[in-house]
Amino acid sequence: MDHAATDQAADVPDVFDPRIYASGVPHERYRLLRDRHPVAWQPEPEIGGWPAGPGFWAVTRHADVVRVLRDHRTYSSWLGATQIRDPDPADLPFLRSTMLNQDPPGHGRLRRLVSRAFTPARVDAFAGRVRERARALLAAARQDAEDGTVDVVRAVTDEYALLNLTDLLGVPAADRALLLDWTVRIIGYQDPDDAPAPLLGPDGTPLDPRSPALLGEMFAYARELAGHKRAHPGDDVMTVLAEAGLAPAELEMFFFLLTVAGNDTVRSAAPGGLLALAGAPDAHRGLADGSVPFDRAVEELLRVHPPVLSFRRTAAVDTELAGRSIRAGDKVVVFHASANHDERVFTDPGRLDLARTPNPHVSFGDGPHVCLGAHFARLQLRILYEEWCAAMPTPELAGPPRRLVSNFINGITRLPVRVSGPPG
Repeated sequence: MDHAATDQAADVPDVFDPRIYASGVPHERYRLLRDRHPVAWQPEPEIGGWPAGPGFWAVTRHADVVRVLRDHRTYSSWLGATQIRDPDPADLPFLRSTMLNQDPPGHGRLRRLVSRAFTPARVDAFAGRVRERARALLAAARQDAEDGTVDVVRAVTDEYALLNLTDLLGVPAADRALLLDWTVRIIGYQDPDDAPAPLLGPDGTPLDPRSPALLGEMFAYARELAGHKRAHPGDDVMTVLAEAGLAPAELEMFFFLLTVAGNDTVRSAAPGGLLALAGAPDAHRGLADGSVPFDRAVEELLRVHPPVLSFRRTAAVDTELAGRSIRAGDKVVVFHASANHDERVFTDPGRLDLARTPNPHVSFGDGPHVCLGAHFARLQLRILYEEWCAAMPTPELAGPPRRLVSNFINGITRLPVRVSGPPG
């Protein structure tokens, strides 16, 4: 069966092209897919110098997304890793050394090791430091604002996410800019304005920034930092990992995963939440006056702005999903932002309802790979919104936001907001 020919006549909307996302999450395209083609074949054309791929199945309904994420025997993270584009076959064995790209039971061994570093008690111990940082960054943003406006991404949320993570990891202050640089290069690689020009291979095509060949600097730093933690242990995540008996490649890939995923989750979600509040001033006032619990509001803001747009699995066996026949080896990609707006699960999903309950969003995934740092992310987001309501006015856009060109990360790279006026 020719997948492309099967769906071409059905006029299936494209949700692969990263450039679509620069103007916003394509909710209308997602809705059409959910209603008419909940598991739809998507071509993978060459875009921006990145080579064409074989195509994939786009999964857009909530129930099907959850099914794929929970069924690791049918939908594997290990077979082809978790990015839409296929990795270089030479890189695949190394990529499989991170738990993100493994299936149980191997995934469980690594997750149990690092879970000891992410205990709720350790995370909650950082709450005071996180709150002090939020207050300091918001106060500085308000003081330094020109004409009463500020880009909260550059002035607040980038620093907030990065410094909180480096505190938890135990990265020395002098090295923290390195982590942001690595994150921008790896996460923003589809965006010509957000990342440095890609390095090209011998055939003139861009090299994948996730390739081990381009991560040598980060890996060398991880080994150096782990050695330092063994000699000078602290109450931080890198000390736990350094003493966990990991293989060198496992340690390097844990550092890669925590640096990039740990930073970009909050780096994307925080300005996304503020953008959502700017579009719903009544909802913000209800939050500021205590009508809505902040914990519940965080879940709704995550629903409407999930930090991750998509994740890939590979079919391990021939199977069927939503009436479509999927062959072993096919790529199957779940779309979190679509699942979070599925009318079959969420009443009036386009409305920001901070008191929404239940709220079974999949912004942190589901199944064995549910986000390990979700507790830390929720803590940071709750504290940021609490401190914003205490010190800042209702968010009001002072210009258009700029979104990351990416079909993977739901990033905002610029968010100009008015910060003059009374709090609340």
